Amino acid sequence: QVQLVESGGGLVQPGGSLRLSCAASGSDLTINWYRQAPGKQRELVASIARDGSTSTISSVKGRFTISRDNAKNTWYLQMNSLKSEDTAVYYCNAKFRGRDVGWGQGTQVNVSS
Repeated sequence: QVQLVESGGGLVQPGGSLRLSCAASGSDLTINWYRQAPGKQRELVASIARDGSTSTISSVKGRFTISRDNAKNTWYLQMNSLKSEDTAVYYCNAKFRGRDVGWGQGTQVNVSS
């Protein structure tokens, strides 16, 4: 198992930006960012594979960017042009060879004027 610690959530106005961080106790992982809004199912937002390839869902494409700092075993979700519908608890998830090896505790993102 891998320990994951998230940070960077908060309250931001529509159109603003936040950067979420996910610090891991291990390396060489696939990292996924999920989010769960009140009353909705958890959804996968962005992924970065071990080889560095990335993907994002269509609703955040062009606004959210997933990246990593291998030296720090830290992964990031840069969120720009935030909308009220981005309000959710954001979780990072680690996989190794297709198997879940950890979940973060979640960080709240509120987009509101």
